[in-house]
Amino acid sequence: MRTKGMIGLMLAFGLLAGVISLSHAADPSEPQEDAIGRTPARLSFVDGQVSFWRPGADDWAQAQINTPLAPGDQLSTGTPGNLELQIGTRAFVRAWANTQLGLENQEPDFLQLKVTAGRVAFDLRTLESGHTVEVATPSAAFTIEHPGYYRVDVSGERTAFITRRAGRATVIPAIGEPFAIAASEEVVLDGVASPQIRSYAAPPLDEWDKWNYARTDALLDAVSARYVPPGTYGVDDLDRHGDWRVVDTYGPVWVPRGVPTGWAPYSTGSWVLDPFYGWTWLDTASWGWAPYHYGRWVSVNSFWAWAPGPVVVRPVYAPALVAFFGGPGVRVSVGVGGPLVGWVALGWGEPCIPWWGRPGFVHRPWWGGWGGPRVVNNVVIHRTTVVNVEHITVYRNAHVRNAVVAVREDRFGRGHIRSARVAQVDPQHLRPIHTGPRVSTTPASFVPTVRSGVRPPEASLKRPV
Repeated sequence: MRTKGMIGLMLAFGLLAGVISLSHAADPSEPQEDAIGRTPARLSFVDGQVSFWRPGADDWAQAQINTPLAPGDQLSTGTPGNLELQIGTRAFVRAWANTQLGLENQEPDFLQLKVTAGRVAFDLRTLESGHTVEVATPSAAFTIEHPGYYRVDVSGERTAFITRRAGRATVIPAIGEPFAIAASEEVVLDGVASPQIRSYAAPPLDEWDKWNYARTDALLDAVSARYVPPGTYGVDDLDRHGDWRVVDTYGPVWVPRGVPTGWAPYSTGSWVLDPFYGWTWLDTASWGWAPYHYGRWVSVNSFWAWAPGPVVVRPVYAPALVAFFGGPGVRVSVGVGGPLVGWVALGWGEPCIPWWGRPGFVHRPWWGGWGGPRVVNNVVIHRTTVVNVEHITVYRNAHVRNAVVAVREDRFGRGHIRSARVAQVDPQHLRPIHTGPRVSTTPASFVPTVRSGVRPPEASLKRPV
């Protein structure tokens, strides 16, 4: 039911000649959001027993932090179990134990979630004007168009909805006319087809409400927010797991703590198939959202650093910011066998070649959300330079020891990668592919791990909303 994101002049210029062409232009005008896609809801916290299912998967899998959610995705918590979604710059959804929560729809100004059982809180410190969050339950739909704190409890045929902190909402029962819920009010619906409706003053905050308030307060007090565009998800994790430094060439960069010797970006995680974005990187590190969907990675004095670049007006999400090598029918001769699919983190100013989106956007050089210089084949180019994607052959990080990651084709997109690290690369043996890997998919491609989750009770799965 719907009610409604300077390399110095010492770089060589001799490589520029083959770049300029009339085909596959790097248009200085940014594509519209419907071509690029919007920032997905982020699974930002998992504690206890939390399971995940996506259409196309055989069964439920263990949920993994940093999963980008798509319409049709389902989440379930057991006992104990707790999860959090970030759905906006200052907006969070949290589910307590024994809860079934699904993402039904996402549009630029509309987000629809369904709750068929359990307890869910919506801590919306801000909600953009004209934006709507709808919560579908078996008894009614609740539409939210104002900031506030909201709580939905579904138990059997009883649904309770509470508004706090100046929050207001509209109730749309399965049968009957919509009606408004005032601030600091609780509405209880008993029954499904023709529920009995009662209204009360909102009860006092319980311990879970207090935890939600305190957690959001802490998340919004991130020092890292000053270095990234407003609206970037996951910046609080950067505070806890790394340090900011200033490098002359790149400006502020973030350096992760505790990574092992020989570690490289995009080496600890999995490739998951998203219905819109296609192959999407899902890192296992708790901080692994912002550095893998925005900015670029640079190697500085033998350590890796994430460089967000100059701050832009708003972030632009990408499913991963890598260059791919190899693919079906192409053997990458790097001493680890083949055929393989390889990838490397994009370096400072290098373009992403999208493998997702609409015709006219896909497979063309793209610098969406990047505020720094544009670099092709180690050469700084003008924003209006027309670039032939087939002439992009040099990726700076491919020459860094251990930076290129590769897996056998038959292991790509099948759970956590067991990678072959390529310590010494002969560039002539790395053939960039300017599409996503064209590998066959299996049900395992739709979930982040092969570890089984817990299937929710059949009754809650089949409850209509």
